[in-house]
Amino acid sequence: MADSPDTCTVHITVNGQQRRHEVAPRTHLVDFLRHDLGLTGSHLGCEHGVCGACTVRLDGAIVRGCLVLAVQADGRRVDTIEGLTDAGVLRELQQAFLARNAFQCGYCSSGMLLTAAELVATQPDADRETIRQFISGNYCRCTGYQAIVDAIADVLAARADSVQPVSGAAA
Repeated sequence: MADSPDTCTVHITVNGQQRRHEVAPRTHLVDFLRHDLGLTGSHLGCEHGVCGACTVRLDGAIVRGCLVLAVQADGRRVDTIEGLTDAGVLRELQQAFLARNAFQCGYCSSGMLLTAAELVATQPDADRETIRQFISGNYCRCTGYQAIVDAIADVLAARADSVQPVSGAAA
């Protein structure tokens, strides 16, 4: 595949698989994932980076897929909700979301889960206010956020409970 004047070749690792595609230079990453690769778990909401529905991981950090061009991901790694779910990375959060009824219509769920996963990984001691602040860039029109905050707090509490303190050294 040679570049045409209207396209560029990108090489992107998506969910662990090397992908090579021709894309128009102005194609947003989320459009590339949805339309070219059929990975429809990330959604288009506001298309201005405000709602968080298009959240994906780029080189391990969450980004708004509507604000990143596919050509900017050339040579980089993208992880989507599909890949992280298949790898079991989100299992604990998904179970907590189900238990707390934090999945309503599901439109925000992929972005919310990726954001929650980053919070759990980077701020294991987060309190409820920190959780609210961290997810505040993700809109949810159905849950009122309380169930989502509860689910994330449950995961953090379960992880904290599973960390056993080391006993003092034997005398």
